[in-house]
Amino acid sequence: MTCGSITTTDTGFVPIFVYAIFGSSRQLAIGPVALVSLLVSNVLGRIVDSSEELYTELAILLALMVGILECIMGLLRLGWLIRFISHSVISGFTTASAFVIALSQVKYFLGYDIERSSKIIPLVKSIIAGADKFLWPPFVMGSVMLAILLIMKAMGKRKHLRFLRAAGPLTAVVLGTTFVKIYHPSSISLVGDIPQGLPKFSIPKEFGHVTSLIPTAILITGVAILESVGIAKALAAKNGYELDSNQELFGLGVANIVGSFFSIYPTTGSFSRSAVNHESGAKTGLSGIVMGIIMGCALLFMTPLFEYIPQCVLAAIVISAVIGLVDYDEAVFLWRVDKKDFLLWMITCITTLFLGIEIGVLVGVGASLAFVIHESANPHVAVLGRLPGTTVYRNIEQYPEAYTYNGIVIVRVDSPIYFANISYIEDRLREYEYEIDVSTSRGPEVERIYFVIIEMAPVTYIDSSAVQALKDLYQEYKSRNIQVAISNPNRDVLLTLTRSGLVDLIGKEWYFVRVHDAVQVCLQHVQNLNGAHKKSSESLVDDRPSFLRRLMKQRAEEFSSTDLETGHKSTLGSKDSDSQLEPLLFRK
Repeated sequence: MTCGSITTTDTGFVPIFVYAIFGSSRQLAIGPVALVSLLVSNVLGRIVDSSEELYTELAILLALMVGILECIMGLLRLGWLIRFISHSVISGFTTASAFVIALSQVKYFLGYDIERSSKIIPLVKSIIAGADKFLWPPFVMGSVMLAILLIMKAMGKRKHLRFLRAAGPLTAVVLGTTFVKIYHPSSISLVGDIPQGLPKFSIPKEFGHVTSLIPTAILITGVAILESVGIAKALAAKNGYELDSNQELFGLGVANIVGSFFSIYPTTGSFSRSAVNHESGAKTGLSGIVMGIIMGCALLFMTPLFEYIPQCVLAAIVISAVIGLVDYDEAVFLWRVDKKDFLLWMITCITTLFLGIEIGVLVGVGASLAFVIHESANPHVAVLGRLPGTTVYRNIEQYPEAYTYNGIVIVRVDSPIYFANISYIEDRLREYEYEIDVSTSRGPEVERIYFVIIEMAPVTYIDSSAVQALKDLYQEYKSRNIQVAISNPNRDVLLTLTRSGLVDLIGKEWYFVRVHDAVQVCLQHVQNLNGAHKKSSESLVDDRPSFLRRLMKQRAEEFSSTDLETGHKSTLGSKDSDSQLEPLLFRK
């Protein structure tokens, strides 16, 4: 495979040695990969013809730009950005890219040129339009070699025949070259002359085109990182060591920067070569150095042999490789497990096929981020109930046997609370105030909710907008004689609530370590309130402003839990009170 006058042997030589020094993976094999080659070819092909010297210079400049971007990301420790691109986007993108790569190689089977494009429709139209130029010899040879490769790959899945999988491409090249040397078919195009010797030092040129290449450099960097870091992490996990993604980025970047001074185009980690490395038992980066030495020997002494390799044979090798990228099993899995991820897979795959690789990636990443934002802005909020015979409280939808208490609603927020989702959370709290199923409730018979307990254990963060909204919500509840209680906030959340004044506003006595503690206290007040209501329902209506003061007085003076399910009998203000019933911030 070539990119202009740059061969993949050049691209796979210098970066190997550099990566062995600066990279962190012990099995990752870097070099030219089909997807990056296609990206470079498609972008540069729209700027200049591949036969011109400018094409080569721009490919080298692109390697330098990609290397600089990767180094910057590594030094600034921006490897975490990759986490925002979901696996379904990567799978959909690689599946569509596999089809595009395979169709772009069909011209070597058919014997005539087709349009260079990263979109499937122009490729198909070009193939159909040139059908009258079809040649049988390259088609037959390419098809036979592809069949041999696929058969050897299938047989190589067996443990004792694993060597056949790696030997397939070499077998195809030897058979194809031998046939051409014997019969000299004029209708089969050959690789042609490959410069002999090691790549020479040269400084990248054509910096005037940097601006037009920036989008492509960013795209290639993203694709390269996804492929390299993903492969490297998988191999590190299999071999039992930790991988630093930021060091990995830096290593790839340095490899591309140094390589750009030796006439390479963008290089990254190769899945197939890395898999061979792993299966061969590679344990250190020394395997890459050995590979580089062998490649250097090939550049010095074996390039005349490559001149007679049929291009249809190389196309068959590429097609057999990208067939493995068609991840239809993943699509079936996503459809069965998560329809949203399947939709994301389909969006990415279809847009990549019909609108091009660049747009496909951008649309896929954009859709992925949109799903993340939607899930973040609409978090899971659950009503909790008590599991019979325990002090454990769980989601009543997940555990139908869990029961609630009359006059009390317990709500758990399963996400950080911040400006984007606080309105949604407020709406859910208001809904739960009226939507509780009284048929599963226990305790004193009251007509409405008097206490809202918010379980904050899953809340890892709360911002100032959310704090202000909770203050407003508390005032709203207070105007309707509803008391808010907070259960189990973590240290950072509690510190934010304290600094904002929300702790003092609600009252320290309404912060609890456990949900069960909060429920016992609230239940006692509901019992007392129910008794007072039976004595004089009118006094409750006429003296609403004194409701919270009466609760505070009752709690400070007398708290008997005789009627509660714990069976303990104590006074909260006494020295012998059960420490498990103390509020989170009761002690000073």
